[in-house]
Amino acid sequence: MPGRTSMMLGPHAFEATGFSYTEVQRRVQTPWADIAVAQDINQQQWTGPTSEDITIRGVLFPAEFPASLQGLIGAAQAGTPLMFVSGDALAGAVHGMFTIQSIDEDRSHHDRGGRPWRNAYTITLKRYGSAGGGISAPTFLANLISLF
Repeated sequence: MPGRTSMMLGPHAFEATGFSYTEVQRRVQTPWADIAVAQDINQQQWTGPTSEDITIRGVLFPAEFPASLQGLIGAAQAGTPLMFVSGDALAGAVHGMFTIQSIDEDRSHHDRGGRPWRNAYTITLKRYGSAGGGISAPTFLANLISLF
């Protein structure tokens, strides 16, 4: 039985049990450029945000809960931007569109058939477009509706 969904990446739900995660990290880069000033310390000029990266880490136990990264790997290989949403129906947050930059797997504790009992993973995402998702309102709504 699937657990409660707490986060989604496109149609892929992260649940309390089964396809779960252990941590989410976020990195926002907002650099400042140094401007040379005669006979003084360089001044800084804000150049605006350049990127937002999200890293999701988790551990799957395929023998206990039949969960797989294959759907996310397929989306990454197809180059498909996905809507990133967290929370639940009452207190959810739409974070916008993200692309999958990489998926790392660390399979261990294999059985006699070579199937892993444990699969630790790291998924790295990068914001696609502007902070608003880089898409028009009708496209945003169509993508959101397709999640449900």
